[in-house]
Amino acid sequence: MVAEPSSRSASGSATRDPVVEPSKPRLLKLLGPGLVTGASDDDPSGIATYSQAGAQFGYAASWSLVLTYPLMVAIQIISARVGRTTGHGLAGNIARCHPRWVAYAVTVPLLIANIINIGADLGAMGDALKLLVGGSNRVYVVMFGAICIGLQVLLAYKRYVAVLKWLSLALLTYVAALFVTKVDWAALAWSIALPKLSFDPAYLSILVAIFGTTISPYLFFWQASQEAEDLKEKPGERPLIGHPEQADPARERIQLDTAIGMAISNVIALAIVTTTAATLNPAGLTDIQSSVDAAKALEPIAGSFAKVIFAVGILGTGILAVPVLAGSAAYAIGETAKWPVGLSREPREAKAFYLAVSIATAIGVALNFTEVDPIRALVWSAIVNGVVAVPIMVILMLLAADPKIMKQFVIGPILKTLGWIATAAMTAAIIGMLVTAI
Repeated sequence: MVAEPSSRSASGSATRDPVVEPSKPRLLKLLGPGLVTGASDDDPSGIATYSQAGAQFGYAASWSLVLTYPLMVAIQIISARVGRTTGHGLAGNIARCHPRWVAYAVTVPLLIANIINIGADLGAMGDALKLLVGGSNRVYVVMFGAICIGLQVLLAYKRYVAVLKWLSLALLTYVAALFVTKVDWAALAWSIALPKLSFDPAYLSILVAIFGTTISPYLFFWQASQEAEDLKEKPGERPLIGHPEQADPARERIQLDTAIGMAISNVIALAIVTTTAATLNPAGLTDIQSSVDAAKALEPIAGSFAKVIFAVGILGTGILAVPVLAGSAAYAIGETAKWPVGLSREPREAKAFYLAVSIATAIGVALNFTEVDPIRALVWSAIVNGVVAVPIMVILMLLAADPKIMKQFVIGPILKTLGWIATAAMTAAIIGMLVTAI
């Protein structure tokens, strides 16, 4: 089959080059928004959180990554179904069904949290490349910021999505790191099967950070918007509210795509926690402030190979995650403000949307040139995400169960139950942290 995707030039003009699309296994064709969303969840911010959890508490927090899996699958399936059913992203649906101030009340904090995350991720990427080859980390921050903007502005949507899928392979580096460490598998299994809960404020804070990293609000907006975007790129596919005959294959694809994407996300997160729990915690190296700190600390214990693959993973996941963070923020703000939005549009067709992508990334770059230390903000940004996620999750659950919005495609009892459990678990974790801190 021959496809003719649009290639963008720097001026925004489009040219069309015939591209022979190779045949792909059916599974690879089905994987899309769910795979990219899951992979982007393990960004340098997440790596720092998981590294700190393993270094500070050993295997004790491992159970949380098993618990969060069904909950994040449910929430992401619900997000995807909202986008596929209505043809609009999450922010677009909120703006259509609620007063505009409600939409801004949830999207502005999301924008702030995403920009902090972008700055922290870019800083971690700059430090990781400096760790590998030397040089100036600030120069690398600017370089990576430009690359991430270019991926979204200059690449045609189909090619951009393909790049994101390939970048998800960077996560395999953390599986490799796991196999060069000596893991106490029995201790890991016991910590998962019989978790020991603690009311230590530091322990509760890391649990909130894990929840905020794995069940993160930018992922809701991104996957819903990408489902809506894909409708523009796939001939014959339309929103389900107008074409109910497409419902069964669409729901099957979303479930498979999301289940695999979130499984990859949590398996990699568990691998990072396990690696640092098996190496840094026994050595007493518990003060891990960033993903690069973890990479440095691994070298004298697990060898230079572990350091290199940890650092390479930071680079790959960062290039994947920063555009997703900037893009989800632009979707959220753009849909709320009712701008023309979408990575499938040419820049001249959605100037404000692409400007928001570029500005969010540029501010993230600028944070690395101020007194604000974006690396130390990594875990805190995850906690902010956890706090912001609760009202967004409540609104998402109400939207997905509203027949005025979803018609006959309202979520069923299983998804509804898991979705509300996820919302309650996030709420409980945050309340526990605040109560013990006070």
